[in-house]
Amino acid sequence: MTHKLISKRCKKQRIAYLVVLFSFLLPIVFYIVEMCLGIFDSDRVLTLLQCVLGIIVLHVPDILSHKLRFEVPTFLYVFYLIFLYCAIFLGEFADIYNRVAYWDILLHCASSMASGLVGFLFISILNRSEHVVFRLSPKFVALFAFCFAVSVGALWEIYEFLVDHLMGLNMQKFILPDGTVLVGHAALIDTMEDIVIDILGALIAAVIGYVSILKNKDWLIPKLHASHPKHLPKKSYHLHEEDLPRIVPAHANDTSDQ
Repeated sequence: MTHKLISKRCKKQRIAYLVVLFSFLLPIVFYIVEMCLGIFDSDRVLTLLQCVLGIIVLHVPDILSHKLRFEVPTFLYVFYLIFLYCAIFLGEFADIYNRVAYWDILLHCASSMASGLVGFLFISILNRSEHVVFRLSPKFVALFAFCFAVSVGALWEIYEFLVDHLMGLNMQKFILPDGTVLVGHAALIDTMEDIVIDILGALIAAVIGYVSILKNKDWLIPKLHASHPKHLPKKSYHLHEEDLPRIVPAHANDTSDQ
């Protein structure tokens, strides 16, 4: 199913998809070889898991477009691929997070923008659905996309807290590279910076979406496909009066016999 959906995309989109896919597969193969040689560093387990997760989420747009019968806009799809590549391959495998000071901030802003644009995507689907009897104004759509992106960012921070607490990791950056454990206000800096950046990215996405609606741009408007035949209403058959069998009363037959 996924292969058929990918084959329908244009050549540039397929090339971008393959580049990102192989950028996740190569680290996995590299780590498997290290495991076989007995030189695998246990600190890379999280990176390995993120590469596996990256392959899964890479196909989420195609799965959703098949289930909901719409085509993801090229602008949003390419933005999604670039974000995954920068976050997982460059950020984790190439260790850009520790080499570039503001890489984490840039990706948090990009992820918040992507969440906001996804909010616009689903609202566009609802607005064009025949089953929805109301239409939302551009301002309300922008507000929904903003709140949706901020909510996703807040859920991510909760996820980081739970992972750090349950697995003993350092996703919230409360432990410095030299082993110093931050306390008080200093320990909250990373989380609060992420939330502020999420709000900024959500605001940018809301503005972009609002302008695209006012200017009638198709950056975020998905192309809806016709419903599958199995979802169409069953054909109803109506019997006309002349089609019904005529019932003759019993007393009528008695009269004719006499």
